[in-house]
Amino acid sequence: MSKSTPRGAVAKFAAGGKPTGKKDLGLIAMSYGNVYVAQIAMGANDLQTVKAIQEAEAYDGPSLILAYSHCIAHGINMTKGMNAQKLAVDSGHWPLFRYNPALTKEGKNPFQLDSKMAKIKLEDFEYNEIRFKMLTKMDPEKAKSLLREAQEDVMKKWRFYEQLAAMNYATPATAANGH
Repeated sequence: MSKSTPRGAVAKFAAGGKPTGKKDLGLIAMSYGNVYVAQIAMGANDLQTVKAIQEAEAYDGPSLILAYSHCIAHGINMTKGMNAQKLAVDSGHWPLFRYNPALTKEGKNPFQLDSKMAKIKLEDFEYNEIRFKMLTKMDPEKAKSLLREAQEDVMKKWRFYEQLAAMNYATPATAANGH
């Protein structure tokens, strides 16, 4: 099963619902330290999307933009795809951020968390999609358990991203100058 499939989703190679969390491709790319990385969802925040694309294009180095893309395989009404993107962000499933390594040279934190903490429950996003809802019909107890674990995944990731966003990158020289 794909490492990119979210926990609890039913997919081709995860017929019983994926039992593990998905990889964090953005965090993997950020670990290199020299890659511009942004996670965007146009349906949730078009201004953040444009800003990320502009920053990525202006960055002197490799850039990676991870865009939430609704898909017919998610089992949604494709005319409501932008709403699906908003729900993904509002539930914390797809937090918006930008990581610009160039900011460290200015003594600034390269990680900018652009979305707010989840304001809806994860199930309010997931159960709008057949790939998650299907498991509630096949194995309701397993679906409930995986949803609980996926909600914990969202909260852990959010806390980690908040810590990244709060880090102080001021160098002694910039701190002395009041920056």
